[in-house]
Amino acid sequence: MDQLLVILGLILCIVGLIGSFIPIIPGPITSWLGLLSISFTSYVELNYSFLLISFIIAALVFLIDIIIPILGLKKFGGTKKGMIGATIGLLLGLFIVGPFGILIGPFIGALSAEMLGNLKFGEAIKASVGTLIGFIVGITMKFSISLVYFIFFLIEVKNIFST
Repeated sequence: MDQLLVILGLILCIVGLIGSFIPIIPGPITSWLGLLSISFTSYVELNYSFLLISFIIAALVFLIDIIIPILGLKKFGGTKKGMIGATIGLLLGLFIVGPFGILIGPFIGALSAEMLGNLKFGEAIKASVGTLIGFIVGITMKFSISLVYFIFFLIEVKNIFST
């Protein structure tokens, strides 16, 4: 059972890292589930304080990630349509263009949606830049936390196999 929990934790941590770039998967929370999984093995001492603090951080990052793109969009004069367009652009860009689509997809999606929403080209560009900045900040924040959780996971696994 312990080996299954370690494998499950590894999968969750990797999915969490991937989820940092894909809006459908909550990256830090998924990575935290990997830490939780390994905590239930007989190899690792269950540390409630660590799990609680790391969960609070993951939940805060999740909430902040929702707010940051909206703030960037509002600050640069965008609309709700621009945010929806940016999200659709991110998903399409990721699957059509690959990793480069993470940057270009939200920009083109927000620009298209803002133009369809009758914003002038200059205003739509400005709003798209704000959305892009928000997405980049959110992705960086989610990836950083997910990576830290993955490192914690790897340290625990290293400790398991070195004893």
